[in-house]
Amino acid sequence: MSEHHTQSFTVTGMTCAHCVASVTEEVREVPGVESVEVALDTGALTVTSAEPLDQGAIAAAVEEAGYALA
Repeated sequence: MSEHHTQSFTVTGMTCAHCVASVTEEVREVPGVESVEVALDTGALTVTSAEPLDQGAIAAAVEEAGYALA
């Protein structure tokens, strides 16, 4: 049985569904990520992975999409 790790972040600067799609797509490409949930109204980003992820890798993916972590 594998343990899952869930990490939560807040993304700033998102204004539309395209923003959410961009962040989701970039974060999904981070090695180890199993699922990504992004809430436009709150900026909440929830990432599930098999192992704890480096916050820097998540921040870099969010920045690649054109946004930032709060």
